Parts: sequence; C-alpha cells; structure tokens
Amino acid sequence: MGPVTPILRIFDEAKAREFYVDFLGFQVDWEHRFEPGLPLYLQVSRDGCVLHLSEHHGDCCPGAGMRIQVGDIDAYHAELTAKQYGYARPGIGDRPWGSRDMSIADPFGNRLTFTNAIST
Repeated sequence: MGPVTPILRIFDEAKAREFYVDFLGFQVDWEHRFEPGLPLYLQVSRDGCVLHLSEHHGDCCPGAGMRIQVGDIDAYHAELTAKQYGYARPGIGDRPWGSRDMSIADPFGNRLTFTNAIST
C-alpha cells in the first residue's frame, strides 16, 4: 500500500488558506472547481505531508482527526508560536506512551495532531 491522503472538509476558502497556508506553512499544490462559483477542492502540502481540502459536502464530514509526524516538533512549535495566529496558540504535551504531541483545531472542526512519533 502507498501513502494515505486525507480529505478534510472546509467551508470557507479564505479561512482555509489563512490557516493551512499562512499559519501552518503548507503550500497550495493545485486547486479545482468545476466552474466559477462552485465548491473548491485543493491539495496542500508541506514536506511529505499531503492533504486535500474540500468544500464539497459529499466528500467527507467535518470533525476529522489525524496524527501527522514531524521531525522536530519543538522547531515547528516555535515557528507557529512566532506567527502569533489569533485563533490558535498550540502547546506541546508529553504523552504516557512516549510521544510529544501538538494538537490544533482548524476553523472547520478538524483536529490535526502533530507528533514526534507515530504508533505502529
């Protein structure tokens, strides 16, 4: 099997770009609309993490949760903290199973947990 690409429900293009691109530091790889005024579907990525964001109501449900491995969680935390984003000030928590996690809710109710270790 290959990599997994999660689809996350979004409701507002400007808020999605502000959160995923401006705050989290992802880049927009491509975007698609069937025609102007219809829902947006786009791919964002950062390093090896690829996410699809969709305004289409049938693609997925809001409120998803995922864990994303990062190489240096302290550096990423410092990067995000320095941006002083008005809607999230994530902290890092040590977990009993040995990982260090930083959870952030996007503006649409999805939870992204950045971690220094993924359980196998």
